[in-house]
This record gives sequence, C-alpha cells and structure tokens, in this order.
Amino acid sequence: MKHKRISVGFALFFAFITHTQGYTQQESVKIEGIPHVRQKTDFCGEACTEMVLKHVKHTGTQDWVFDNACISPMEARGCYTADLARALSKIGFEPGKVWYSVRADSAERHLCTLWNSIYRDLKQKIPSIVCMHYDTGPRTTEHMRLVVGFDAEKKNVVYHEPGEDKGSYKTMKLKTFFKLWPLKYRKNAWTVIRFRMKAGKIEQYSKPAGFTNADYAQHYMKLKKQIPKGFTAVLEKPFFVIGNQSPATVKRRWAEGTVRWAVKRLKERYFSKDPEDILDIWLFKDKKTYRKYTKELWNSDPGTPFGYYSSYHKVLVMNIATGGGTLVHEIVHPFMQSNFQKCPDWFNEGMGSLYEQSSSRNGKIVGLTNWRLKGLQQAIRKKILPPFETMMDVEGFYGRRYGYPQARYLCYYLQNKGLLEKYYHLFLKNVDKDPTGLKSLKNILDIKDMDTFQKKWERWVMTLRYPPST
Repeated sequence: MKHKRISVGFALFFAFITHTQGYTQQESVKIEGIPHVRQKTDFCGEACTEMVLKHVKHTGTQDWVFDNACISPMEARGCYTADLARALSKIGFEPGKVWYSVRADSAERHLCTLWNSIYRDLKQKIPSIVCMHYDTGPRTTEHMRLVVGFDAEKKNVVYHEPGEDKGSYKTMKLKTFFKLWPLKYRKNAWTVIRFRMKAGKIEQYSKPAGFTNADYAQHYMKLKKQIPKGFTAVLEKPFFVIGNQSPATVKRRWAEGTVRWAVKRLKERYFSKDPEDILDIWLFKDKKTYRKYTKELWNSDPGTPFGYYSSYHKVLVMNIATGGGTLVHEIVHPFMQSNFQKCPDWFNEGMGSLYEQSSSRNGKIVGLTNWRLKGLQQAIRKKILPPFETMMDVEGFYGRRYGYPQARYLCYYLQNKGLLEKYYHLFLKNVDKDPTGLKSLKNILDIKDMDTFQKKWERWVMTLRYPPST
C-alpha cells in the first residue's frame, strides 16, 4: 500500500509538470487600474463584481448586484454561485460556463486547462471571479476573489481580495491557487467555479430610494446573532419584528395585522419617508421576559410596563401582553423623527397616543377614545388643566402630569373635525416660524382667542366616553 501511494503521488506530480508546460512559457500580465472594493459581510462575489463595474466606468454597487440576484434578505447571506451567475447575466455580463467538474485523480490536468483559459482572458483584459476555499485550514469557507493578472517570473496569481481593506493586486503562488480553487466536497469529483467577467451591454444603475434588499440582508445578518433561542423574526418593511410568541402569532397578528396595517395607513396620511434606520421591533410575551431581555440585550431598565422606542439602540421594545396599542404608539415616533425632525414633544406624543387606540374608517386610520380620558376629565372637573400654550411649550412636556392626555385629545378633536391631517402638514411647513405649533393651530381652527377655544374643547371632552356607549 505504501508503494502504491508513492506511485500515485509521483504520477500526479508528473501529470502536473507535463500540463504546466503551457504556462511556464506564459508572460506576465496584469490588468491595471481595477479599483479595489471592500466587501460587506458575505458579499465577496458582489464586491468583486463592483470592482469590474467601476473599471468599466459603471456606478453599480455590490448592493445592486445582490438585489439583482433576487435573494430573500431573510436568508441572511450573500450570493451563492447560482445567485451570482443569475445576477451577472441580468446586469449584462457574459460569464459563460461557470461550473466545471474535474476528476480528483486527474485534477491538475483540468486545472491547468482552466487556468490557461483564465490567462487567455487576462491577455484580453477580461478578469475572472473564482470561487475557492478561503485558505488551507480545516474549517475554511468558500470565498470569491477577482483574478486580475499573473506574475510569470514568480509563478504568482495576481488578484483583488475583497475581504481586506488593502486587498488590491495581492499575489498567491499558482501551486497554492490550485490547492484552494477546487471545492472538494466529493471524494472522486471536485467542483471548479469561474466567472468570465466579460462586459456586454450593462444595465443602467440608478440609486434606489429607501432601503434595498441588500440593506435588509446586511442588517439581518447582524441581528440574527442577537436573537435568543425560541424567538421568531419577520421582515415587515421597514422593520424587523422579533417575538417569543408562536411564529404564527408574531407573523400574522403582529407583523402583518398590526405593523403592516398601521404603517400603510400612517404613511398614506402623514409620512413620505421611512425611518432613517432599519429598526427592530421586539415583542415580549409577558412582563417577565420583557424585563429579562431588556437587561440582557441592551443592559437597560425599561422604566415603563408597556414599551418604549430607543433611537440609540434603534429598537422598539414592547411588553406585548399589555396589548398592541403601545406598538402603534411607538411606531409613530421613528416616522416623526425622519419626517418632522423639529416636531415638539407635545405633538409627537399626542400623535403617538392618539393611535395607541385606533381603528380603520373608510380605509383610514383613526384614533378612538381610550384609558387616558378618565384622568383628563378629572382634571377638567377640578379646573387644574393648564392652558394649551403651557402644554405646547417646547420645554418641559414630559414633566407635566396631564401632558399626554391633553395632547392626545387635542389631536382627537382635530381628527373628529377633519382637521388633523391638514394641521400636521401646515405645522410641518411652518415649524421654523412656529416651533410650538400654536400659530398653525389657530390658523386651522380659524380662532384668535385660545382661552375661549379651550373652554369649548373642555366641554366637548366631557361628552366623550370610554369605553364608548353602545
């Protein structure tokens, strides 16, 4: 057996020498001026493609390449070989044959033939993307690199490494390249992958508005590492919804039934832009897990039994056992942040509070009376409610005892008079000259005396009921 192994090894070595006679005579070649692009997580093939796109003066990005592969962001990965082949063809490259099967006992001969094909293309200034093992380690992963040249004197392959910041025009011994190139997942037959990056008629690129599938995929790759066991994650653009109830409950009741429902209607009435960041909505099934995971995930004490929005951590966090009202309330805040950056606290919280008890009427979202009514009516009876001018002041809203209910039911009044949507857009337009919104409010109501209006509004509030009478 020992002699047989030596004989086979010598035969393979002899075959390697024989079939490398072609490239021992090859001259050095290098495609100059190909920019290097650092890949995003798992986007090695996409980044290699962007390098070639930049070389042919095209503005397409690695994200654009990923989006053309039509991969679900929930797969939490970049392009596999079939995905990249599909994207390249769609974009306008002519990659040719991509997959090659080589017999293990004659691999060197086939690798030499394939290398010679890459070399001939290099002479025509056509680079190649190869999929290979990252290194020779026992747990090496698949990785794509862009072959851009050959150093004949040193027998080095010249390539761009997308996985490193300074990864342009790196070199690797051809012998090492031949070790890493075949994907050896079967004993007798190996797979060799090569994309011929010949540019045909490349599709025009236009920068997309909002987040792309690539953005969501990159976000989910990071998020997935944080999600504890037993949780379900659902992409409900522009949010990820994560919860520890049953998968069906998280998806159908909360992601689709609440988040999608509310976002669609809020955007129809008020918001033209999505939140500035991709945000995660964490829904905990009870008080115990709500407190446990806010500590474990963000090292914080929620400070409220219902839920909150953290712009710092880019999360909306809920004890969903208290109901979905808080969820809709908190969804309003990141939309306000991206659409109405100078919105004062009273209007931000008034709008959020309005929709924490909401329904649909004629296809539009409407706020309903809720539990905040009782305290407001008590304050009116005791004649301790502050004037609207005080409530609307840009400072100190959160320290006022009746700030939330007073703001909510002012918005509720405007809604019931058919004026809330008009007020939002007028206030947004004039906020630099009217930071509290008082002037815009008087304009919408067609009034001059706020004291008289407040008395009228208080009488109206006292007619409201919660729950509504049947």
